[in-house]
Amino acid sequence: MDWKLELVPVPVADVERAKHFYGEQMGFAVDHDMCVGDAVRVVQLTPPGSGCSIVIGAGDGVAEGEPGSVQGLQLVVSDIAAARAQLVERGVAAGPVQHVEDGVMADGPGGAWNSFVYFSDPDGNGWALQERPAGD
Repeated sequence: MDWKLELVPVPVADVERAKHFYGEQMGFAVDHDMCVGDAVRVVQLTPPGSGCSIVIGAGDGVAEGEPGSVQGLQLVVSDIAAARAQLVERGVAAGPVQHVEDGVMADGPGGAWNSFVYFSDPDGNGWALQERPAGD
């Protein structure tokens, strides 16, 4: 039996601002944007090539929690420098490429699975890009 993670709720303060960030700046596909009555709005977005989506929205049960409280979300890319350049081009305040060296973060790319770029959405939810080695 497969157990697949397919949806991660991300709490945001402003649904339109977050939809613009994830859809336009991050390049996520807007899978759907729907209202359930007057009080609930659900927006599902999927990163390019991913089998897992995020959900943002307003109303009970959509993406509960304090905006900015989700940390450590990670996207895996094949070329971290190109992915970072794309984010910066789209206006995302992405940090430099870094790697872990002797237990601390150091500037520049590292070895296999050891190159990262960190950034946050407008609410402070924390994300990382990680480079996947070719062939993995």
